[in-house]
Amino acid sequence: MTTKLILASSSPFRRMLMENAGLSFEAHAAQIDERAVEAPLEKAGAQPDAVALVLARAKAEEVSSRFPDGLVIGSDQTMSLGDRVFHKPTDMVEAANHLQTLSGATHRLNSAVAIVRNGVVVWEHLAHADLTMRPLTADFIGRHLARVGNKALSSVGAYQLEGEGIQLFEKIEGDYFTILGLPMLTLLEKLRDLGAIDG
Repeated sequence: MTTKLILASSSPFRRMLMENAGLSFEAHAAQIDERAVEAPLEKAGAQPDAVALVLARAKAEEVSSRFPDGLVIGSDQTMSLGDRVFHKPTDMVEAANHLQTLSGATHRLNSAVAIVRNGVVVWEHLAHADLTMRPLTADFIGRHLARVGNKALSSVGAYQLEGEGIQLFEKIEGDYFTILGLPMLTLLEKLRDLGAIDG
């Protein structure tokens, strides 16, 4: 009997990565309040990568409670600059502030993935990518945001690396899948180990 794979996400990017890899799966969004899970962790001084791991686990566990026999994949990504954790900008002013803060600095994307079956975490993994933004002037940031529009509000860093956001960077260390929020190579390796996909 083949194991039903379930992606605990409504993210079109994560679904696309799974589909492009040829995986047969269902996608069900986790019914959790991410900010409510994050708040006590941040208050306790948890590291940004630990926050990502707890959220990935929480998403997979919630979906697993509704689909106990499935192999549920939960993932999450946090973005940090030093100790500061960034959230999606709420408006264009905040998007501009994000880009001004990231300008000329190296920030980190922390991508976590967890697999849960019958409510039990069977595997989890954390991957990092370090992205160095070139120095940006306030005028350029304004013009850039005017061109990309509300897309800037859909990502935590106020940029889309797969689109015009690539123009903001001078150096990127880390694999593409980690940057998009789902470390596919390690995940596929684990799914083969578990006999969930053809190996």
